[in-house]
Amino acid sequence: MPLPPPASPGIPLDEVDTPALVLDLDALDGNLLRMADAVKESGVRLRPHAKCHKCAEIARRQVGAGAVGVCSQKVSEAEALVRGGVADVLVTNEIVGRQKTERLARLAREAKVAVLADDAGNVADLDAAALAEGVRLDVLVEIDVGAHRCGIEPGVPAAELACSIAACRGLRFAGLHAYHGSAQHVRGPAERRAAIAAAAEKAEFTKTLIEKAGIPCETITGAGTGTFMLEREEGWPRFEQSLFVLATVMSAPSPAHAVLDAGLKASSVDSGLPQVHERPGVEYFKASDEHGVLKIAAGAKAPKLGEKLLLVPGHCDPTVNLYDWFVCVRKGKVEALWPVTARGALW
Repeated sequence: MPLPPPASPGIPLDEVDTPALVLDLDALDGNLLRMADAVKESGVRLRPHAKCHKCAEIARRQVGAGAVGVCSQKVSEAEALVRGGVADVLVTNEIVGRQKTERLARLAREAKVAVLADDAGNVADLDAAALAEGVRLDVLVEIDVGAHRCGIEPGVPAAELACSIAACRGLRFAGLHAYHGSAQHVRGPAERRAAIAAAAEKAEFTKTLIEKAGIPCETITGAGTGTFMLEREEGWPRFEQSLFVLATVMSAPSPAHAVLDAGLKASSVDSGLPQVHERPGVEYFKASDEHGVLKIAAGAKAPKLGEKLLLVPGHCDPTVNLYDWFVCVRKGKVEALWPVTARGALW
């Protein structure tokens, strides 16, 4: 059961209870338009990943802005999104195990559902589940284009797996998944561009082999927020920060430091500690379970006891999964509360 929300529509941001997950709606709306404009008239179909926000309301807005559907990472995420009104979900992951494959096939009765595969045995299991439910599942072959996580080798092995899928009565070969997620973390622009170019070359070679076998390869998925413009050779849109964690100063024992009520249970730190938004000289220095310690530089404006600060989380996805609600704010006032529909959907 979700906990009661920490706010109600109409109240100012300063009255929101904390820690709270705050979404700036003006920034979100602008980002949705920028993303749609970035791929407009390019032949690229936009399918954003919902594992970040896990929210059916945001997914519906993304589709309304031009996306063909969304991605999810787990079957339970896909189930939550479909039941929240999302009609097209690609599960960008391998789904293994009888319970999961059966649920995935069952979900295909309610919406358009697709999934990845990199193993012939898994393909057979997906086929059996689809036939048992009387549906036809779209399956994309995931190829390893450099991330060295999931994915079959590009070229002949991937082409042979595509042929296996095409031969299944319960499945339809829907294309290649060529996501190079780790390339988004390459800091140098030249190195990042080289990694994406190599990934695209492997995908194109594999596509050619599949089509020589007489099988259409209609879709190649890939890219992410940090790399999609490299795959299109275009200028980069500038997105605004829209996601924050609101925290309260619970202790201010000295001019040099203060303590927030938002620690490890309020923001993921695997990609670095949160940053204090628009507060020069105030650094989020240390985190424990329920406390975030601030270091205050000499001459900086010290936060007062009870003051509320916005934090920029280092890694959005696991931070969102800590909350039941988005507190949606426009111009400093709460406009809406959106549930994190797929919170905890890990299976």
